Amino acid sequence: MTPALETRGLNRRFGALEVAGDINFRMEVGARRALIGPNGAGKTTFVNLLTGQLKPSSGSIFLDGSDITGLSADQRVRRGLARTFQLNTLLRGLTVLENVQLAILEHRKEGGLVLFGAHAQDRAAEAAYDLLERLRLDNDALRRVSELPYGRQRLVEVAVALALEPAVLVLDEPAAGVPPADSHRMMDLIDSLPSSMAVLIIEHDMKLVFRFAREITVLVAGRILTEGPPEVIAHDQQVRDVYLGHRKHA
Repeated sequence: MTPALETRGLNRRFGALEVAGDINFRMEVGARRALIGPNGAGKTTFVNLLTGQLKPSSGSIFLDGSDITGLSADQRVRRGLARTFQLNTLLRGLTVLENVQLAILEHRKEGGLVLFGAHAQDRAAEAAYDLLERLRLDNDALRRVSELPYGRQRLVEVAVALALEPAVLVLDEPAAGVPPADSHRMMDLIDSLPSSMAVLIIEHDMKLVFRFAREITVLVAGRILTEGPPEVIAHDQQVRDVYLGHRKHA
């Protein structure tokens, strides 16, 4: 089966400094994969390479079998690769509904009709509200993003990413800064993501990682140290030494 996302020999250098070294990575359709590693392991660099914020020095990236190495970040989104960010990028002056509505219009290539196409706006608003209902965010639909606590804003960012109907969704530390009161909603939201969607989560919260992931990739110094199911990773001595610090994940 063609993988949803794949890299072959992916490298990135800044002068003599190698920040991504010969990364061969593969995610199947519907995968639930976590990417972990100590601070400075190169996780953000790898994600930026995947999503087009950074160009590789060498190597290739494939989405559903097509080479996307030369595509821009926006082109990759249109092909079905979406991400959230450590710091959310929502339009804070607009409502939750409007943020999701705009994402839907962009996905449908109707963004130019936002000011002039009432019918397109109405259809997108209905779809946006349906999505917010499924994510149990409908009570916040008419609130401005700036009025929401940070944890809710992170939930809305995931909703915006889902509005793009991606084949592959990259969640960059979705629980970072989310208070305990909202963290369970984030975990429930992640659990409810479509089974056909491949999801890659970059996260320091080991409870979330071991709850979510069916496969874990461990990155150290810009290279893949090991990969495997959670129960194998949890007992891998190399991983415990360099990342988990001999702590159990329970």
